[in-house]
Amino acid sequence: MSDTTLLIVEDSPTMRQLLAFTLRRLQGCRILEAVDGVDALKKLTTDRVDMVITDINMPMMDGLKLVALIRGNPRMKELPIVIVTTEGADEDRKRGLALGANAYIPKPIQPSELLKTVTSLLETSRN
Repeated sequence: MSDTTLLIVEDSPTMRQLLAFTLRRLQGCRILEAVDGVDALKKLTTDRVDMVITDINMPMMDGLKLVALIRGNPRMKELPIVIVTTEGADEDRKRGLALGANAYIPKPIQPSELLKTVTSLLETSRN
């Protein structure tokens, strides 16, 4: 996992801290944070990112729009994306995955599930 950069896109500072705290357990991970999809896109153009972990409900640009824009960009279309959200409705899950998210984790998050999902996707993306 060394030299791995994870981008957390979440408008709630508390939730961002919780996700960052959990993901720092992964050895050698660098954590970037964005407050919404617009902020995330700026960071994706200036930083090399290995994975995006995004909420759905955010101001300015929501997580589903962000997923669609990442998948539509040839330079980033292979980037693993995990949606972490309170939107537990099946249709939101289906929409997120249909737009190209690799995984969907409902809140409240289970740290072990988040770590397992992130580790697995990073290993798959490196092969």
